[in-house]
Amino acid sequence: MILRLALGSLLARALTVAMTVLAIALSVALFLGVEKVRTGAKASFADTISGTDLIVGARSGSVQLLLYSVFRIGNATNNVTWQSYQDIAARPEVDWIVPISLGDSHRQFRVMGTTTGFFEHYKFRRDRGLELEQGQIMDDLFDTVIGYDAAQALGYAVGDPIVVAHGIASFTEHKDQPFRVSGILAKTGTPVDRTIIVSMEAIEAIHVDWRSGAKIPGQSTPSDTLRQMDLTPKAVTAALVGVKSPLKTFALQRSINTYPEEPLLAILPGVALQELWAIVGIAETALLAVSVLVVVTALIGMMATLFASLNERRREMAIFRAMGASPRTILGLLVLEATLTAALGSFLGLVMLYTGLWVAQPLVDSAFGLYLPIDAPAQREVLTLLAVVFAGAIVSLLPALRAYRLSLADGMMVKS
Repeated sequence: MILRLALGSLLARALTVAMTVLAIALSVALFLGVEKVRTGAKASFADTISGTDLIVGARSGSVQLLLYSVFRIGNATNNVTWQSYQDIAARPEVDWIVPISLGDSHRQFRVMGTTTGFFEHYKFRRDRGLELEQGQIMDDLFDTVIGYDAAQALGYAVGDPIVVAHGIASFTEHKDQPFRVSGILAKTGTPVDRTIIVSMEAIEAIHVDWRSGAKIPGQSTPSDTLRQMDLTPKAVTAALVGVKSPLKTFALQRSINTYPEEPLLAILPGVALQELWAIVGIAETALLAVSVLVVVTALIGMMATLFASLNERRREMAIFRAMGASPRTILGLLVLEATLTAALGSFLGLVMLYTGLWVAQPLVDSAFGLYLPIDAPAQREVLTLLAVVFAGAIVSLLPALRAYRLSLADGMMVKS
């Protein structure tokens, strides 16, 4: 009986109720959307590098090593000598190792020297590997493969020339040794998209005529001569390492960290990512707090609407009382109406969220490399919806208690 009365009352105030439901739905969709983006960003962040057991570099901080070796942010404090790199590569625990050389740039995009093993062993999103959208992997000394974002931003196609600048944001260029775009990688949603990839030998070749960070005046070695030279690297910035058995990872890490020849650091990418996420956790908490305040604001708005409607409904309440309804029935009626409104708003918010995800998922993935999974509501999301419904019932208690105190005589005295 009381449920039928509540539904009838809500239908009688359809416009006001619809606006309240919409406000709650939008706030719930925003809250759950922020949560989806937060967890999606965290997962995409963690999936930037997969299948790599250790990252090795000069001794510094684990987050710093992760940032410059994987995310191309910042610079290394020092390099790792080629001899140390070979010593690590020769260890029996090592399944594969890929060197990385950083330091140069091209029009604000980082240039990375590596081997063809990078295209084979670099994985992201658990088991996805790098794929070429156009062209092929470097074949000549001065070939380069560029990331998708770099190609789009600079308008490059296979066969176009590239001149590498010395250092980051430098105006000094290696004009006498231009590169040629041999391939363009498919979109990955990782920092690889913004990377210019060349061979380790090419990094050495363009610096043959340089000493102490400056070009030797009047010296320019021809490209054909460079191709005949021994271009074995003297040092690497970092190395990605795959271990034959996960059980040997920690032993290898400890061995590298205590390497006697020079100070080295080996980190586990997953652990370093957790440290990095903890650093940016303040922004994550702030974003979550804002979305919570939006939900609270919508619930307060519903309470204000209930208060505003009490004067208009005093005669209605008086008639219910005259027909034998107890004050508790009046209180229960208002609480039930608010609960139904909050439940409808929560359900509509969930529908809006998944509709938005379905539309935005490919666009966000393509533009930002952020994968937003569309899966069944998790336990946390279900609990959030139940909490909104419960909160809707709670905030309705104040206006319901006021209606509880309205007397039959007071209601009948209201002027029409």
